[in-house]
Amino acid sequence: MNPWAVIAAGAVVAGYAAVSRRLAATAVSGPMVLVTCGLAIGPLGLDLVDRAHDAEVTRTLLESALTLVLFTGAASVRLPELRRESPLPVRLLAVGLPLTMLLGWLVAWAVLPGLSVWELAVVGIVLAPTDAALGQQAVADRRVPALVRHGLNVESGLNDGIVLPFFVLALAAAGGGHGGRQGPLAAFLLALVASSAIGLAAGWLGARVLRWSAVRGWSATGWRQILVLTVPITAYALCVVIDGSGFIGAWTAGLAFGAVVRASTPDGRPPADEATTATAADDDLRRNIAFSDRLGELLAALSFLFFGAVILGPVLEHADWRMPLYAVLSLTVIRMLPVAVSLIGSGLRTPTVSYIGWFGPRGLASVVFGLIAFEEQLPGPELLSGVVAVTVALSVYAHGASAAFLGSRYGSWYADTLRHTPELREKGPVP
Repeated sequence: MNPWAVIAAGAVVAGYAAVSRRLAATAVSGPMVLVTCGLAIGPLGLDLVDRAHDAEVTRTLLESALTLVLFTGAASVRLPELRRESPLPVRLLAVGLPLTMLLGWLVAWAVLPGLSVWELAVVGIVLAPTDAALGQQAVADRRVPALVRHGLNVESGLNDGIVLPFFVLALAAAGGGHGGRQGPLAAFLLALVASSAIGLAAGWLGARVLRWSAVRGWSATGWRQILVLTVPITAYALCVVIDGSGFIGAWTAGLAFGAVVRASTPDGRPPADEATTATAADDDLRRNIAFSDRLGELLAALSFLFFGAVILGPVLEHADWRMPLYAVLSLTVIRMLPVAVSLIGSGLRTPTVSYIGWFGPRGLASVVFGLIAFEEQLPGPELLSGVVAVTVALSVYAHGASAAFLGSRYGSWYADTLRHTPELREKGPVP
């Protein structure tokens, strides 16, 4: 890689870090800055990086970032309490996500002629998972009810892992990935069954070793965080060895790791009460995954920078009208209609349903899945890659620019409505 590209990347990330708090409440988000600077150092600007020479570095960066994001996102979710405490993400994941994949497939069939039926399915699946980082202000604004903020965060943390088996199956059926060597069924079993088993075992074992060491006082705090980092790396590598899915391994490792760590208090002694257990375990988990979480954020930031330079720049040079058309439909109809259907009977007001539907930004997972599909040499890789890149780019700017404004407007609506309607459904769990 060109040393000047490394210097430029370091300068951009350091520059944004220096003003990040100042920009947090504005219409300029971190991904917007990073993608724009990526375009500036790519073929459309200074030409410091390009897809031909830096493809391997870019893929490694993107996959590393997604691996950590999948692990930390899954580890942070309390699965047993989802349905009891906050059924909103359950509705979004169990009803909204499958409908989004299906509707994305059908719309792709109408808008993107020339792709095979399974390539169209890949498009719909790749652009189904959401990335809360692209509209962070929308879920960080305390004026937005906790029910909505929590629901969007949990949805974002789990949906990329849930779509992975569908992505592997569709990619294999389209003639890429494992399908050319083993067939879709074998690829699906390796990715879903074997990789899930490896991930669950790695997460369980890593959490048990961490707890065993912590209880005896044998490990320093910093090294515990290093130990945690080895869990997703090991799970990913083991899954790659068996020709499975490292991403599924990392995601299920996060689920198992979070569940085991929460099962006991940090010092291993019986808890005073259930509330104390939950609070202590959550605090301990956050401390232990802090380094992995921060490293994932750094790699994700670099990923958006190189996405702009290596992927989006070349796509914009050869984009046609179908790409922005599908991108607009993906961020509106394909996302918002399934969300509306999934929330039927929830009692949530129209502004809330619209807010949840709009803030379904597409980000890192879509970029990585799209890159994998591109490199599998499917019959229509340029169009598929272009649609994904343009959709993610549009999401970066549209959701980033609207997050602060719409968060404020929706928060004001909620506060005003709550004064006149104390029993407002947005206050508590959705049925």
